[in-house]
Amino acid sequence: MTTRTRILTGITTTGTPHLGNYAGAIRPAILASRDSNADSFYFLADYHALIKCDDPLRIQRSRLEIAATWLAGGLDVNRVTFYRQSDIPEIPELTWLLTCVAAKGLLNRAHAYKASVDKNVETGEDPDAGITMGLYSYPVLMAADILMFNAHKVPVGRDQIQHVEMARDIGQRFNHLFGQGKEFFTMPEALIEESVATLPGLDGRKMSKSYDNTIPLFSSAKEMKDAISRIVTDSRAPGEAKDPDNSHLFTLFQAFATPAQSAEFRSELLQGLGWGEAKNRLFQLLDSELGESRERYHQLIERPADLEDILQLGAKKARAVATPFLNELREAVGLRSFVSQVQVAANTKKKATKAARFVSFREDDGSFRFRLLAADGEQLLLSRHFADGKTAGQVTKQLQAGQPLDVRNEAAGFSVWLEGECVADSPAFADDAARDAAIDALRVALTPVQD
Repeated sequence: MTTRTRILTGITTTGTPHLGNYAGAIRPAILASRDSNADSFYFLADYHALIKCDDPLRIQRSRLEIAATWLAGGLDVNRVTFYRQSDIPEIPELTWLLTCVAAKGLLNRAHAYKASVDKNVETGEDPDAGITMGLYSYPVLMAADILMFNAHKVPVGRDQIQHVEMARDIGQRFNHLFGQGKEFFTMPEALIEESVATLPGLDGRKMSKSYDNTIPLFSSAKEMKDAISRIVTDSRAPGEAKDPDNSHLFTLFQAFATPAQSAEFRSELLQGLGWGEAKNRLFQLLDSELGESRERYHQLIERPADLEDILQLGAKKARAVATPFLNELREAVGLRSFVSQVQVAANTKKKATKAARFVSFREDDGSFRFRLLAADGEQLLLSRHFADGKTAGQVTKQLQAGQPLDVRNEAAGFSVWLEGECVADSPAFADDAARDAAIDALRVALTPVQD
């Protein structure tokens, strides 16, 4: 049986969707969700919105508008998992588990945080002026969104690739610290859709709320026509040939037209079609393409209870995955039920003395290492540096395999060798007797326990 590719996309709920959002993210995502090999998760990133916006009414309105936009655009909730981030309590809990393993140095390098610090420095402010822990920890919340559902692919713009890479790094660190050979988290990959249009706004720059140059997606026909009339064009008069390849208006037309419609419009521009008429053609095309969706959108906006029901069903589907998975993760980090420890407590004292554990970690230089700790927490071994976590994990498995240990005395301590290579060293000891006792403890600790 072929495993379906899990694709996850989040939409931050801080504004009203515009034409650029639709062509650049919503439309291609809806089309991708119809692929029978895709297992698609789409969510309203309303926790993320709290980082960027402190207007509760705007966030509430945006959640409603964005949910209605996706459904009006043709998202089939029976094929996908569509939910609000804030309806999944497992996500903030996972965020905390990941925060506890995320390196501060990694978060220091986050683009959004660095940009805010740089801006403060440029204006003579304190470097951290106005910077919240929400902004600083934003990549960890995004990592939790991705890792909770073990997404294989995460469609992002080029400016968001770093967040997927950080999710990989944080997930990998958790795997090495607590996995003991099990990979809890799938390593996600950023999916960059080069073919997806980045639409120009009214002034030719990228269509964005921050530039106030957007064309509303599902506003009234009149509002759309008014916005289109403000598209900046050159001064060429009717009858003069226009340059389609340098026309923002033509780029917008092309994003919604068939190849035949685009070819005809290009030809007319080259033959001197006036800009006023060209804008009218663009309006007619968009009104034709979006008219039915606009009607569905307004019907949904007027029935918020229906939207709420749809999102609650989506949350139920999402939590069917998240709840058992988080229970596994809680177990892995030691947040376990006391009841499940009854059998452990009943084990013999001899077995308890063997309850040593490996703890993996990553150094600042990127190398991987592990410690072997005795049941009382005393360090028995510290490994050498390994280039990757997989190699470090293989060494720990070999040490636990029950094979005779190659232990070599060295000055005040000892080292452990595998296949002719030193893999770990002991601490220094006060005398030979202490060292020999530690070697005995090591052998006991690495002897497989018989049930």
